[in-house]
Amino acid sequence: MNRHITPWRPAPNRPNPDFDARLEPGELHLWRIDTGEGGADPDRCGTLLSEAQRARVDALRHDTHRARYTRALAGLNRILATYLDRPPAQIRIERHPTGKPYLDGADRWLSFSFSHSGDLALVALSAGPDAALGVDCEWVRPRANLPAIARRLFEPATVAELEALSEPERLECFHLAWTALEADVKCDGRGLFRPRPPGSAAPEIAHLVPAPGYIAAVACARLPPVETWRMLELCD
Repeated sequence: MNRHITPWRPAPNRPNPDFDARLEPGELHLWRIDTGEGGADPDRCGTLLSEAQRARVDALRHDTHRARYTRALAGLNRILATYLDRPPAQIRIERHPTGKPYLDGADRWLSFSFSHSGDLALVALSAGPDAALGVDCEWVRPRANLPAIARRLFEPATVAELEALSEPERLECFHLAWTALEADVKCDGRGLFRPRPPGSAAPEIAHLVPAPGYIAAVACARLPPVETWRMLELCD
C-alpha cells in the first residue's frame, strides 16, 4: 500500500472578480470548505442551493448534519460558479444513474468531484479530454467495526496488510485504502461494489492531508505532478 501523503499547501483565495479561475487541461484545483460551526451561515447558504439540493438536505434527520451538508453544497455551487461565471443558485448539476454528479451542455468542459466528512468538504476540478476525476476525504477516527468494513471493501491482500499492523498504523492505512477506493469508483462513476468496466485502466491515485485529522485521495487517468496542484480555501 502506498503510504506517501501530500500535505496541504494552503493558498487562500476568495472567489471575487480578481480571482483567476482559469483551469487549463492537465491542471488540478482542490478547494477546501469549512462545513462546521465556524463556516458560513447555513440559512444564507440555503439560498444558494437548487431545489434538488434542498431536497437532499431536508432528507437528513439531524440539524448538525443538515447544516454541514448545506454549507458543503453551497460551497460547491460557489466554487463551480466562479469557473462558469454565473450565480451559484443557477448551477445545475446532473447525475448519472449510478449517482455520479456532472455538468452538462456548455458546462461539460469542467469536471468535478465532491466529498464531505465531519467539518470538511473537498472539491476537485479538472478540464480537458482526460478530465474525469474522483475525490474522497474522510475524518480519521476509530471505528469499532473496522475489521468487518475492511473485509467487505478491500482485496484479501489489503486486509492481510491491515491485520499485520499496530492499531495506530492500521487506522491510518485503513483510511488510505478507503479513500483510494472511493476516489477510484468516483472517477469512473461505476459505484462502490461494481467491477471496473472491461478494458478500462485503473486511474492514478494520490493522497493528501486536507486538514489535521483528515485523509483524502484524488483519482484521475493522468494526475498532474503534485507540486503543480493548486490548493485553495473557500472564504465566507
